[in-house]
Amino acid sequence: MSIARVISINISEGGVPKLPVESVYVSEAGLEGDGHNHEKHYRLSQAVCIQDMECLEELKSMGYSLEPGTAGENLTVRGLNVNALPIGSILKFSGGLVLEVTRVRPTCYVMDQIHPKLKVDAENRHGMYAKVLKFSNLVVGESIELSLSSVR
Repeated sequence: MSIARVISINISEGGVPKLPVESVYVSEAGLEGDGHNHEKHYRLSQAVCIQDMECLEELKSMGYSLEPGTAGENLTVRGLNVNALPIGSILKFSGGLVLEVTRVRPTCYVMDQIHPKLKVDAENRHGMYAKVLKFSNLVVGESIELSLSSVR
């Protein structure tokens, strides 16, 4: 069984693409230095956006120009299968960060700037949102432990 890991941490002042950083502090509001272009994204319940590298690779094999952060996710992970996780799943990162999966990330018109068909092809593999339960620094390469029960 493979271990789930953080492949890329991605931030921007607002909008896409988000660019990779080696480490970041994650608070209740999300990743330090990460901005949002739309007020609808300012919610504690969606402070962090998580995307599977495997989904990006699938979409890339279909001809889309996608790399970690291109579609606006904060965390690109491998080995987690994030879109299959039930709401309420707890993600414990080896550096101490703890997230709770809160909702499916819907596709958005912003994907049109990558390709007009991407919204359709990315449906159900566009990642999940999470809220922050325990603040911490996060570093690329950290392992992720999945728990299906709450830490509260």
